[in-house]
Amino acid sequence: MLWVDKYRPKTLDKVIVHEDVAQNLQKLVSAGDCPHLLFYGPSGSGKKTLIMALLRQIFGPSADKVKVENKIWKVDAGPRTIDVELTTLSSTNHVELSPSDAGFQDRYVVQEIIKEMAKNRPIDTKGKKGFKVLVLNEVDKLSREAQHSLRRTMEKYSASCRLILCSNSSSKVTEAVRSRCLNVRINAPMEEEIVNVLDFIAKKEGLQLPQGFAARIAEKSNRNLRRAVLTFETCRVQQYPFTNNQAIPPMDWEQYLSEIASDIMKEQSPKRLFEVRGKLYELLTNCIPPEIILKRLLFELLKKLDSELKHEVSHWAAYYHLWPNS
Repeated sequence: MLWVDKYRPKTLDKVIVHEDVAQNLQKLVSAGDCPHLLFYGPSGSGKKTLIMALLRQIFGPSADKVKVENKIWKVDAGPRTIDVELTTLSSTNHVELSPSDAGFQDRYVVQEIIKEMAKNRPIDTKGKKGFKVLVLNEVDKLSREAQHSLRRTMEKYSASCRLILCSNSSSKVTEAVRSRCLNVRINAPMEEEIVNVLDFIAKKEGLQLPQGFAARIAEKSNRNLRRAVLTFETCRVQQYPFTNNQAIPPMDWEQYLSEIASDIMKEQSPKRLFEVRGKLYELLTNCIPPEIILKRLLFELLKKLDSELKHEVSHWAAYYHLWPNS
């Protein structure tokens, strides 16, 4: 098991980063009810860890008994019926999925899943919650139609279904959806907090971790805790005992993008354009998000461009980042 999963806090009282948020969530659960929640913050900040710990706080050990299944939803879309296949992770009390994977059919998926969960509402007996929880990932990637549909469905089935929404950016979530949720901002952890987590893992693994090396990993991670832990484990495989000046390997996809940037600078021709496009497609097929590819490619190109071109390249990168379908 990867360290990032092995040492993920299972309960809210074991959280090392965002302790204040964890304490507030505990108070929320102890109050006896749970509103719709929107967790938002940068990738690797700890949103999913807090969400899973919250589900365990609400439902107990049953939240861990999950199954993964590819489910086909038969959706009525006007005069025709559409089959939409999605992968879901579910327990007896919650379902987790990414409706944005359904593309332009995402609004039908949101409606059908919540309707089905509302039909199978658990009985509100003593000690058990009378509602199910639907965890929706990447809500900021949902279409406007899907978000409007989500708003209406949230209101209609609020008695039997609670929604926990997870998003990297709240600005891409409509005001109508945000206003119906308790918004929980999860900041990127500070470098000192990342060092504390690495120290914790090192002690559990019986490793000697030089503080200078831990600080360098934290700095290289760009305040992404998941990345810091993965990098730490990679360094452990490559070399131990650790040294303060030990090399920290870059991510494979970052190295690949650096090579793409070099290819672009060496030659600008139809042939090179075709080669670069093929490499970008390869990154996409390996599940690297397009916005991450664009941002990192810009970062690599800015290192190589002269001052006259930097502004224009940044302008077009921002344009296509905000309007990806243009």
